[in-house]
Formats: sequence, structure tokens, C-alpha cells
Amino acid sequence: MCTGGCAKCLGTTLIPLAVLCTLANILLFFPGGKVVENNLHITDEVWYFGGILGSGVLMTFPALVFLGLKNNDCCGCCGNESCGKRFAMFSSIIFAAVGVLGAGYCFVLSAVALNRGPKCYTGTQWTYPFQDGNYLANHTLWNMCRSPENIVPWNLTLFSLLLIMSGIQAVLCGIQVVNGLFGTICGDCKCCGCCG
Repeated sequence: MCTGGCAKCLGTTLIPLAVLCTLANILLFFPGGKVVENNLHITDEVWYFGGILGSGVLMTFPALVFLGLKNNDCCGCCGNESCGKRFAMFSSIIFAAVGVLGAGYCFVLSAVALNRGPKCYTGTQWTYPFQDGNYLANHTLWNMCRSPENIVPWNLTLFSLLLIMSGIQAVLCGIQVVNGLFGTICGDCKCCGCCG
């Protein structure tokens, strides 16, 4: 497989992941699946838009660049230095680094949110009743949150999805860094035997 073909495969995978991360972040604005009366009752990490900006918008740039690397005829480029395939592969490394940063941003925010727990009404005030992820292993602590209903599993599920998907995105962008290095050094298909 040419390095451009590999990049296209990575880009095709990154697009649905970016859409899913964006949707997960949007759902977090509706704690327990309901509209809140006051925006101050939404968990702080949701407002940092890790899924929308980091793993969503920032991830579409590298994904589109990766998809565009295969648009030219692979075999028509072999031996022709002016076609710019090596430079395109080099630029894909830069966009892959942007993707790693965006995914890393979402990953860190999700990890912090999972450790901190959701903001909820405990019966006296809106606060963060959990400390250092103690609620993750002890489900009886979930009863401390009286409102919104089912806020703990809601946040736990969505932030866990963001954590996993952003981790996958970071790995895929890391693969493109290596793939882009091969493409920059060898060309898109000269070293890989794509042209036969």
C-alpha cells in the first residue's frame, strides 16, 4: 500500500470519530438527558469543548489533509520530483501533530472530568461531591447526587467515550507521523512497490 493510500485510510477513520466526539460533547450539555435551568449546573469540563474543539474541529483538518493525499494518481508520480508528493507527505506530518494536540487536549480534559466527577445537587447545594475518582469504584456514592437524575452514569459514559475516542485519534495521528516520514523519505510509492 502506498503511503498516500494509508493516509486516506487514516483520514476515513478520523472523520466519524470527530463527529462522534462532537456529538458526545454536545450531549454533555444536557445532564442526564435533560435541559438544565441554569448553565452553572453543567460540569465545568464540558465548557472547555474538548470533544467539539479538540477531537472535533481540530481533527477535521488532519483528516481532510490525509484524505487529499491519495487524490493524485500514485503511479503517475513515481520518478517525477516536481509532483510535490514528498512535500505533501511532509505537510501531513505537521497536520498529524495538530491532530495529536487536539486529541491530547480532549483526552486530558476527559480524564480530569472522570476523576473529578459530575457537578450535581446534593440536597443542599450544587457542587462536586466526589473526590479523586472515589465514586468510580464505589457505586453507593452515586446516591449523593440527587439531581439531575442519572447524572453520574451520563457523565461517566460520555466522558469515557471521549477518552477512548480521543486516545484512538491520537494513535491514528501518530501512525500518520510515521507514515508521513516514510512518504517524505521514500516518496509515495517508489519505495513501496506500488508502481510494480
